[in-house]
Amino acid sequence: MPEALLAGLRVVEISSYVATPLCGLTLAQLGADVVRVEPLGGAPDRTRWPLSDEGTSLYWTGLNKGKRAIAVDLATAGGRERVADLIVHSGPCVVVTNTDRHPELTYEALSARRPDVIHALLEGRADGGGAVDYTVQAATGFPLITGPAALPAPVNHVLPAWDLAAGLYLATGLLAAERRRLQTGRGTSLRLALEDVALATAGNLGYLAEAQVTDHERTKSGNDIYGTYGRDFTTADGVRVVIVVLTERHWAKLLTATGLTDTFAALAASLGIDFTGEAARYDHRDLISALLAQWFERTPFAKAAEALEGHRILWQRYRTFAELPRSGALDGELFATLDQPGVGPHRAPKSPLVVDGTRLDPRPAPGIGEHNAEVLA
Repeated sequence: MPEALLAGLRVVEISSYVATPLCGLTLAQLGADVVRVEPLGGAPDRTRWPLSDEGTSLYWTGLNKGKRAIAVDLATAGGRERVADLIVHSGPCVVVTNTDRHPELTYEALSARRPDVIHALLEGRADGGGAVDYTVQAATGFPLITGPAALPAPVNHVLPAWDLAAGLYLATGLLAAERRRLQTGRGTSLRLALEDVALATAGNLGYLAEAQVTDHERTKSGNDIYGTYGRDFTTADGVRVVIVVLTERHWAKLLTATGLTDTFAALAASLGIDFTGEAARYDHRDLISALLAQWFERTPFAKAAEALEGHRILWQRYRTFAELPRSGALDGELFATLDQPGVGPHRAPKSPLVVDGTRLDPRPAPGIGEHNAEVLA
């Protein structure tokens, strides 16, 4: 296997929960030596659900694969100084953290001792207030447009999207800072607020501009895709699928696959609707869906899948997490068998990035203080 891209880079991670551990995992999967710093007894997220039958956190072991772990009494100045010494004497080092409670471990304190240190701090809000993914969701509008149209209550998304985006933003920022350090020798202080990630994304996707410059008010639309055509259907044998139509070519192929070309041509002529336009398909989605639903209701899944796949329609059947291992989805090169203590052998993901045709195999997440001796010696 070729040398990993980040071989030789030391990352000290002082963090918990999702965003900063994901940042560390992303760097570890590219070959960085990521040292996870925890308080004595372990970080509070080591017991977070889901759990294995033995009580081990599958969440924690998933986000901390391939890292080393040290346990230090961060409640004492001596413990914090020990971690600061590790950072200062580790060579050019990267620090990622989601806490600024430790004065010895701030960028100001560390850069005074080592000017080339790179330090990334994740905050909840830019004003210093606390926030987590679900409170950020509430503050930024997304739960009010998520869920069935008939449901008035807000719906928080089960996927912690802002944590995930923040973790990847942090990794990108740290690698950009490392590039500058290699060129100039300069250190960098990076700060990222979780709420800013959500607000920036809402702005970049046009949600906030729409609210400012139009009188449109975005509402819930269930599984419809705003501004284009997409919806879920149930086949004759009870299998639920989703289809998405983005272009005129997609639309023509869908009509050919379902045998509805002539039907929609007649509708277009009688009603004066140009179904080849994306906006028209969205505006008349209920009419389109009523006809498509009839086709799915009389077509078994196997036949529907053959027609949709044969015409290269954007579609997929809905699958539960439990179905994925049985479906063969974990048999590809993205996954490898990992024997994690407290969990047992299972298929675990490598990095989604393929580097020079290969990816590093996953390695087990560490036990509490497992690497104290070799890291702090």
